[in-house]
Amino acid sequence: MHSPWKTLASRLVYENAWIRVREDRIERPHHGEGIYGVVEIRPSVGVVALDARDQVVLVGQWRYPHGKYSWEIPRGGSHDGETDMQAVAARELREEAGVEAAHWTPLGGVDVCNGVTTDTQSLYLATELALCAARPDPEEDIAVRWMPFRQAVEWSLSGEIAECCSVAALLRVEALRRTMSPQLQYPRR
Repeated sequence: MHSPWKTLASRLVYENAWIRVREDRIERPHHGEGIYGVVEIRPSVGVVALDARDQVVLVGQWRYPHGKYSWEIPRGGSHDGETDMQAVAARELREEAGVEAAHWTPLGGVDVCNGVTTDTQSLYLATELALCAARPDPEEDIAVRWMPFRQAVEWSLSGEIAECCSVAALLRVEALRRTMSPQLQYPRR
């Protein structure tokens, strides 16, 4: 589909190691000229890592913009020039949670705050796990927690897990279990 918006000019307003902020002078469809602020973020990833006991690994950290502690799936951004998002997901899972996976299932992507940012996140299910040494980035203070997958889904539905990519990925795995993949079914008790 052809964009009804027209970019007349663009200027960089701010840049750091994680984001770029630009301001575009635009022509809106049917509403004249205006400005549009866009936060550019490199593509990122999120990983639902499930072990043989049907436990999912979560990482917890203080989220400064929201002023609260957040439990999430391991997530992170790509570096300049990285295009293999599964490799990025494997790196983030190792760094944040100290976990490696032998099997990967793509869960598709999500656009994060698509009215303001370019942030797209590729989601994955990682299984056949092995523990390794975690190596979080120097600015990260991360706690690692394993919990039953069902409880993580419940937390997603109740709002205890509120980060949108974590909620989307956990619920996608739940949907896969219900509709498509017998190997992803809950273990029999």
